Amino acid sequence: MTTLIEFAALGLGLGAVYIGLSTGLLLVYRATGIINFAQGAMAMWGAYVFAQLQKDGSLVLPIGTLWFPEPPGVALSLVIGLVNALLLGVLAHYLVFRPVRRAPALAQVVVSIGLMVAMQALAVIRFGPNSIKVQSFLPDGTITVGSLELPARELTMAAIMIVLAALAWSYLRFTHNGRATRAAAENERGAVLMGFSADRLALIALVMGTLVSTVSVVLGGVLTGLSPTNYALLVVPALAVVLVARLESIWIAVAGSLVLGIFQSELSLLSTRSWWPTWAQSGLDQVLPFLVVMVILFAFGKRLPARGTLQTVRLPDVVLPRFVPWKAGALVLVAVIALIVLSPTYRFGLTTSLIVAMLALSYVLITGYLGQISLAQSAFAGAAGFTLSKVTTAWNLPFPLAILLCSLVAAVLGMLVALPAFRIRGVQLAIVTIAAALAIERFVFDNYSLTPATGNPIGRPTLFGLDFAVRSGRDLSRLSFSFMVLAILVLVVLLFVRIARGDTGRAFLAVRANERAAASAGIDVRRTKLIGFGLSAFIAGIAGCLIGYSQGQLSAESFSVVVGLTILAVAYLGGITSFGGAIVAGLLGPLGLVYTALHQWFDLGNAYALITGLGLILTAILNPSGIAGETRRQVEWVTGKLRRSRPVPPPREPAAAAPAPAATVETPRMTTGV
Repeated sequence: MTTLIEFAALGLGLGAVYIGLSTGLLLVYRATGIINFAQGAMAMWGAYVFAQLQKDGSLVLPIGTLWFPEPPGVALSLVIGLVNALLLGVLAHYLVFRPVRRAPALAQVVVSIGLMVAMQALAVIRFGPNSIKVQSFLPDGTITVGSLELPARELTMAAIMIVLAALAWSYLRFTHNGRATRAAAENERGAVLMGFSADRLALIALVMGTLVSTVSVVLGGVLTGLSPTNYALLVVPALAVVLVARLESIWIAVAGSLVLGIFQSELSLLSTRSWWPTWAQSGLDQVLPFLVVMVILFAFGKRLPARGTLQTVRLPDVVLPRFVPWKAGALVLVAVIALIVLSPTYRFGLTTSLIVAMLALSYVLITGYLGQISLAQSAFAGAAGFTLSKVTTAWNLPFPLAILLCSLVAAVLGMLVALPAFRIRGVQLAIVTIAAALAIERFVFDNYSLTPATGNPIGRPTLFGLDFAVRSGRDLSRLSFSFMVLAILVLVVLLFVRIARGDTGRAFLAVRANERAAASAGIDVRRTKLIGFGLSAFIAGIAGCLIGYSQGQLSAESFSVVVGLTILAVAYLGGITSFGGAIVAGLLGPLGLVYTALHQWFDLGNAYALITGLGLILTAILNPSGIAGETRRQVEWVTGKLRRSRPVPPPREPAAAAPAPAATVETPRMTTGV
């Protein structure tokens, strides 16, 4: 019993970090209506600045570095770190969140994810990918309470964050701006009509949230050090806490944070017991937030309070794809010629682009057509990839049956994750899917009892005696593998076109436009969502299997949450509502053709992820239809100009009376605006 209580006290440290992040999330949501997925990444920057000042006296800025003669004291370093956090909050408000305050939930989620990717990449570039130790300035030792020895550091952290959360609550409760923020959260239009500036309230809340979160990450860094990936993704359990608090109550968020931290600490203790199952010794603590999110949203999703908004921007238009044989043949011919003439390095890059295009196509189907925000496509691909390793090495299941079976596994997993979509949509669904992706990554992909650390080899794909493996001897990028990937992509695209132009595609668009109107028109909304998640996960599963075949051996890093968010970024950048956008995303994607070329020419290193994140933000703000949509618009504009510039034929002499032509029906533009 004594050990349980002492581990509960140790969990207060993690709970203190959750208090800071959840308080920041609540402040931003109450003031703007935006769930800031970048809350952890933004808080991480100020903490890094503090740690680096303490380490060697260098003040690292996004560009350039200033040096102190000697490391400043803790107080000055903390002030400088918080000033950096304040400036970051101001910049994020004016450059990122303010332009999308009246945009759809999809655009708001996308810009916050773009900011998260950009901040994480910037931290890796400026501070390095490895963990940085933060010098402790908290009291060490223990506090004796009866027969218990409780850690003074964790208790101090919890006390500091509770005080800061109380200050945030007091701001909302007792100050003029705080009351205005709560009023705007109930009815923003009414608050604006009463003379309140919604932008100013949002700026104050964003800055306050960033400062509180930064302090929590500084304190957490004392315990675990600073790592770009871990602190960026700590926003997921914080989101679970915010949902428990019904997006309203800071005090419930504080209690939930402490309970979650204590429970995760107790799980780490129990996992060391001899009777604890081996398969549950790793990653189970990350499954807990996902379960909390699932239960809360499935049970109370429709009763969660919605914030009043002034949303006036619509989703980007959807263009129904058409199958034109000569155009499809020309594209395939260009791809075949490119695969033949390119060097092995660029051929592998182009082959990877074809695979990434397939993964991006799953985003187009689920988000662009069905309007459901899924952040778990990479996890579905990873589930299929790791299943492929099992069925090809243990069962010797031949190609292509192995791909079909593993993709079906991904489809089933996708439909399970889609169950909350029956009751929720928009940003709440994004929370569920990113929690599911993190739980799958930590509990399955990083679990050595399920996926051995020695690697997960994949059997060679052969069919009728033909070997389609990517490598053979010194040939590291065989043409036969590239042609196999191209053939599968063509089949998947034909399947996508058939779905998009059929009754299922029209049902997707109807659900995306208005679920109630779709239901009144006789469309089974739940069944449509289930089909959409299953199909998109199936396509992602095919891409995951091909990634496995292209690498020959899988690792968890291939399907991490960060990789999935990067794919989403390039998919939105290319055009989330069109097949052409998926192709552009494939070319721009990680390890794709453009990525390979840029690394060969300029050695971009980690700057590629930073460019991707910034490109995602700019696309969401300035050009929601993406590169493919803008290109199509420009082509249509040029074509229209050319048609208007043609000489008008002279009027013809009236001829003998001819029979009246049959009435023609104008073909509607195959664009669905919502």
